[in-house]
Amino acid sequence: MGNLIWIGALVTLVGLAGLVWCILIVARARKQALDEAAMKQRLQKVVAVNMGALFLSAIGLMMVVVGILLG
Repeated sequence: MGNLIWIGALVTLVGLAGLVWCILIVARARKQALDEAAMKQRLQKVVAVNMGALFLSAIGLMMVVVGILLG
């Protein structure tokens, strides 16, 4: 079960990297002072990546917990 813990940790880190990427994209968009329509369009693209990153982080943490419980 040790492998499950390490794989889960890796999946979690990939999810966290996705979340950091989303934060950086939104921060850059805010610095550009875009109008409302352009900002909305850019944020709609980031929302899908953000949800996927949250999903990966949650699945990875679940894998770690299951690996600990079974190990």
